[in-house]
Amino acid sequence: MRQKIYQIDAFTNQKFGGNPAAVCILDSWLSPELMQKIAQENNLAETAFAVKKDELYEIRWFTPEVEVDLCGHATLASAFVLLHFYELEKDTIQFYSHRSGDLYVSKADNGWLTMDFPADNLVAIQNIEELYNAIGQAPIKTLKGKSDYMMIYGSQKDIETIQPNHHLLAQLDVRGVIVSAPGDEVDFVSRFFAPSCGIPEDPVTGSAHTSLSPYWTEVLNKTKMTAKQLSKRGGDLVCEISGERVKISGKAVPYLFGEIEI
Repeated sequence: MRQKIYQIDAFTNQKFGGNPAAVCILDSWLSPELMQKIAQENNLAETAFAVKKDELYEIRWFTPEVEVDLCGHATLASAFVLLHFYELEKDTIQFYSHRSGDLYVSKADNGWLTMDFPADNLVAIQNIEELYNAIGQAPIKTLKGKSDYMMIYGSQKDIETIQPNHHLLAQLDVRGVIVSAPGDEVDFVSRFFAPSCGIPEDPVTGSAHTSLSPYWTEVLNKTKMTAKQLSKRGGDLVCEISGERVKISGKAVPYLFGEIEI
């Protein structure tokens, strides 16, 4: 069996930036074990699989190690593939995830894609010594969302200089850890570490911005904000809170089109 595969750089306007994701648009679902093996073979932060059902697409995401509840950049990449190669007459793709519910991605004339995701609910938590030891710098504040810890710092330089202990991070019972601070040229900056999922540092993490956006909206008193993820590849986003949803916008560029034999 041959299956088309696409590799898309998400949250960037140039190749070799942003976060690469593999996308497979399937006629019907493969076994979870086979999808996991494909993701492991791709060895990217995420591989997305989608199957059309009536007027929407069911979607699932796999790191090289595990299936995850939500992935922003692979959803953006999947929408890019569908809007450019499968659903040319559409301006919006509706996805459904059995783990995260209804997700929408719309395109604008300027090349931006906007994801409409549920906003995360965050709660402030007490000091966690293992977490602070793993990150190596004490934060101003620590919060817990649905899947991740989020640690707040005072400056962009604080975020740039963090050198986490990935072995210690992998022992924490969460998907990952977000570190964030006000940005020098954007409203806020962040980095994201998820070694327990096989991703030491994610280049750009759309799903993390469902946690970041509600927090910074309250702190900055702004509903629409610019954001940058400070990984080596870097990524640019625009985030907007709308009720209990967050709209996360970015660009995407294609890198690879091909087929795999399975």
